[in-house]
Amino acid sequence: MGIQSCTLRQVIYKLNNETDDGGFWLPNIQKSFVWTEEQICKLFDSILREYPINTLLIWKTKDEEVQHRKFIQRVDNRKEIKLSELKVPCNAKTKNLVLDGQQRLQSLYIGLRGEYEGKELFFNALSGDAVATDAMKYEFKFMLRTEAAFPWVLFNTIVDSNEGILDIADGIVEKAGRDMSTETRRITRNIDRIQKAFSHPNGIVYQELDGVDRKDIYTLDEVVEIFIRVNSGGTRLSKSDLMFSLLSAGWDEAIGSMEDILGEINGDNRYRFDRDFILKVCLTLLHKKAAYREAKFREAGVRESIEENWDKISDAIKKVIDYLSSRTYLRCEETLSSDQVLIPLINFCYHCPVEWKNMNKDKMVEINDYLVRILLTGSLSKSHADSIIDRMIDSFVKVDVEDGIPIVKTSPFDKEKMFDAARADGLSVTITEDRLWDMGYGSVQIHLLFNLWYDFNYRPAFSGNKPQIDHIFPQSKLKPIRKPHPETGKMALTKYPKAMRDQLANCMLLTADENGRGGKTDILPEVWFADKDEAYLNRHLIPRDKELWKLDNFEAFIEARKMMIKAKFKYLLAHE
Repeated sequence: MGIQSCTLRQVIYKLNNETDDGGFWLPNIQKSFVWTEEQICKLFDSILREYPINTLLIWKTKDEEVQHRKFIQRVDNRKEIKLSELKVPCNAKTKNLVLDGQQRLQSLYIGLRGEYEGKELFFNALSGDAVATDAMKYEFKFMLRTEAAFPWVLFNTIVDSNEGILDIADGIVEKAGRDMSTETRRITRNIDRIQKAFSHPNGIVYQELDGVDRKDIYTLDEVVEIFIRVNSGGTRLSKSDLMFSLLSAGWDEAIGSMEDILGEINGDNRYRFDRDFILKVCLTLLHKKAAYREAKFREAGVRESIEENWDKISDAIKKVIDYLSSRTYLRCEETLSSDQVLIPLINFCYHCPVEWKNMNKDKMVEINDYLVRILLTGSLSKSHADSIIDRMIDSFVKVDVEDGIPIVKTSPFDKEKMFDAARADGLSVTITEDRLWDMGYGSVQIHLLFNLWYDFNYRPAFSGNKPQIDHIFPQSKLKPIRKPHPETGKMALTKYPKAMRDQLANCMLLTADENGRGGKTDILPEVWFADKDEAYLNRHLIPRDKELWKLDNFEAFIEARKMMIKAKFKYLLAHE
């Protein structure tokens, strides 16, 4: 391991540039992340204040199997960064891959060679006054060229200029359009500071792992381990990042394949499945159990098995999500309180493709009942969900070894065996009245319950038009009501605390238009329901006695509506 250094101008030249000793690139094991505009500006302020920006860790290699990509040049937060579009074809040329220091280099690259939301980095040529330690002494700002005016100067024109300091300063002063005799010295001093900061031979220091001359020591597997150890000391890498770094190191299409599957199953923000979900699914499909542990991705053959079976894996995932959105009431993220409920189904689709394809109506009803009961009871939201998932999968998938060869044996999907897997951990899939009444405003189950209730389409054209849960008796009307304190007799206690205001029997589902501006808002039920027809009242299970719609009769209204809700969901409550 050797210590190297270069100027900041030189390191910028090395980024995405294969002609300069191989250039600097990012290995696929690095996650995608870009600092905010403010963070980038603070980095440049730190450089001019001569604060240390820490040592980088670089792996120099010629390994043609190593997947790597370019640094991001333009940031647009309205669009998801597609790392596959930054991919560099594998080659046997010398390349320097950044294992630690991505954000510092990425920020330098955007500030001096790129854009942030279409804006470029400008410097206030008159800044530099003494400020508090945590404030910006040297002011930077991302701006459009059309909105930038003196004293703001496009920063890369200063850094890249080969003119003398006085000539650069004169050019800035000339554009000021006013007498600058008192400020010229400050501008000159700032230009001098910039030139020195970006031309200093030790502007940036990096440790080099020489995998060219010492390729027997710094192999891909060894470097992945170094990367994980360097990045796992703090919170910079999530468990998902660590897992994916192990998976993507030797799989050329890992990043693109992951982007593709997530893009397809999430649709237009319909769901929010993430990489963790996909990786956990992969483990279960390969009979590695549901517990999400880094060691599993280190096991021999796991990475290769995922790559080899990826088409079949992704097909099973997509088929289950398609079933979810077209044949169940789980039509959006809000209704899916735990995505783990899908893992046994994906295993069923993967290991029993014929049975999945030929499902009849009765089997669909059985699967839907499994989904509803597990989600409404929260059985897979518990800390011991992994053991439950394992038992669920084991109920229809077994791996036996015959003559040293693993043989997968399957049996039909049986919802009762799914429920037994939850019961084995002392959980109940019975939806009692108490559980039903717990599904009030803010609960994770209420959207699914209301989708069952209203048979409502939770997939409108625009996300802002999704149905909204509303309090029938507005919180603003209930909250101020007081009751007497038992000891003092003063009206000092809240009569209807939050739990009573948020209970299920005081909630209903409204369209975005109904509950938006000019809609129901804080209107009392005696006014809101006054002009509603029978169909509307039936849909929302509203007691017909109009006296119950009055604020004074809130508690009587709740009791009457509970009876109607209980009757509505009798089919759920009656199941053992």
